[in-house]
Amino acid sequence: MSVLPGTLGCVSQDSPPVNDSPFRHESTDRDQAPQFVLPLVARIERAAPPARTDALQTAARAVLVMLADERSLGEGEWARAMRDWQDARIRKVVRRARGAEWRRAEALPGITVTGKSAEVRVFPPVPLDGWPRDLARLQVSGTDLDDPEAPAPADPGTPVLWLSPEVEMSAGKAMAQAGHGAQLAWWELSGEERAAWRDAGFPLAVRTADPADWPALTTGGLPVVRDAGFTEIAPGSCTVVADHPALRR
Repeated sequence: MSVLPGTLGCVSQDSPPVNDSPFRHESTDRDQAPQFVLPLVARIERAAPPARTDALQTAARAVLVMLADERSLGEGEWARAMRDWQDARIRKVVRRARGAEWRRAEALPGITVTGKSAEVRVFPPVPLDGWPRDLARLQVSGTDLDDPEAPAPADPGTPVLWLSPEVEMSAGKAMAQAGHGAQLAWWELSGEERAAWRDAGFPLAVRTADPADWPALTTGGLPVVRDAGFTEIAPGSCTVVADHPALRR
């Protein structure tokens, strides 16, 4: 997996400021604030790794589950960390674990989200230089994932996180970018729309956009992830478009 330090702007617990793009690659005053990261750990056993698309979808759902968890809201035990994280540049880092590493990760406070073949554990945000030891020691590279067969088209009405057909990303990078796209969609939804998505179990699909459709997707008013360019790809690259039915206004 690869580290993804993604960037979002200064936001409240519930939504980003009006007319203030939550993703940016230029330097701002927010860079002077303490920086936090949302750790995600993917379980990747050597003998039975998950399918790539399922891992991406599970990572995106894990971010949403963390955002919606009662411990992340109000006076919950993770709320302060979530506010600190969302008041600076938003970063997500995906690491991998197997065997005893995974069991140690599961013992730390967090939430495990499962897909068809994937398991991803998401943890409350930590300072960039303050990772718990059992997470800091996990690998961030050396493993990639594949789909045994091409993913089927997304079901009608399902929110879709469209990956750029123009940017190649490792599985870890793509997992974090999908998480960014899910978070942008969450911020754009009303309270009622968020509750409906949460109550349905956060259904979503991650698919690579058709090259012919990509220009319209990135200019159609839907939330767009633009990468900071710290790893793998050029700053400002459009990586994900969050296409939730409620946002097609």
